[in-house]
Amino acid sequence: MASPSQTRSRNQPLPERIAHLLQETRWIVLGVVSIYVAMILLGYNKADPGWSHATEVARVTNPGGRFGAWLADVLLYLFGGSAWWLVIFLGYGIAWGFRRFRHEFNADKRSFFIVMAGFLVVLLASAALEALRFHSTGAGLPLAPGGLLGSELGAAALRYLGFTGGTLVLLALIAGGLSLFTGISWLAATERLGLWLEQTWLTLQRGGQAWRDRRAGRELAQKREAVVKTRREKAERSPASPVRIEPAVAVVAPSERVQKERQQNLFGADGDGSLPPVSLLDEASQDVTPPSAETLEFTSRFIEQKLADFGVEVKVIAAYPGPVITRYEFEPAVGVKGAQVVNLAKDL
Repeated sequence: MASPSQTRSRNQPLPERIAHLLQETRWIVLGVVSIYVAMILLGYNKADPGWSHATEVARVTNPGGRFGAWLADVLLYLFGGSAWWLVIFLGYGIAWGFRRFRHEFNADKRSFFIVMAGFLVVLLASAALEALRFHSTGAGLPLAPGGLLGSELGAAALRYLGFTGGTLVLLALIAGGLSLFTGISWLAATERLGLWLEQTWLTLQRGGQAWRDRRAGRELAQKREAVVKTRREKAERSPASPVRIEPAVAVVAPSERVQKERQQNLFGADGDGSLPPVSLLDEASQDVTPPSAETLEFTSRFIEQKLADFGVEVKVIAAYPGPVITRYEFEPAVGVKGAQVVNLAKDL
């Protein structure tokens, strides 16, 4: 009879670090096995010695050696091309164990036996479907498409369910087996697929609309450039009429009557102090040089050119220089409204 101390040591879990190392070792082994199985299936050659036939060769061509050639012959003889599901099963086992280790499958309560049952359903149904549908493509296989098991199951499905009915039932078995094997919900997968298709369609629509907008913008820009170019050429061909420059307004000195009738100070002289007279301020400078005729002419043509760039055709007919501002009078072309020029004030 075991002592209590021995019972406690037997039931005590492994240290966390040891458990992690064992888990990683299992993943490495599964990865190596999956690569090896894929390698021997891919390098299968009928001339190599195998389980289904006896032959003697000087050199085995299978990259897995004699054992690899023998194992590949067994798998392909039993399951046909569906033997590749074993590679998928081993790869999924690595991913499944890693995600369970990362606690990403907290809601997945499937046991290993459920996963194995789903995989066997997928493997056998796939082999039967291969024998039923791909019976004429058996090149490179030791027996026939679907292998020995697939041929028997496919023949039974054809006998009892018919060609089309057997195909539908086998497809349903594959879908159900994949649900058990991978835990995929086909309803959720359909919803995600529909959402992805909808997002893709909306993205394509937005991209198409943006492309059409850019194309319309380029066409409008080309039309606008053509109009501006035409108007510039027209303005260059037509002789520019000289701008009528009005003389600057002369500053008139105040007369003696105005000085006499000037309004008196509104503030009285009450108190000890007095307000300083306005005469203490400097007189405004009267030495203002008006712009020259060349400057006024250049500015007039510049205004016409800039307005033409915005699609507004005008002609400056007069300029009124003043001591502070210079006013330009223009005549809009036929069909041009004054509001169009006013709206371009900030752009100018």
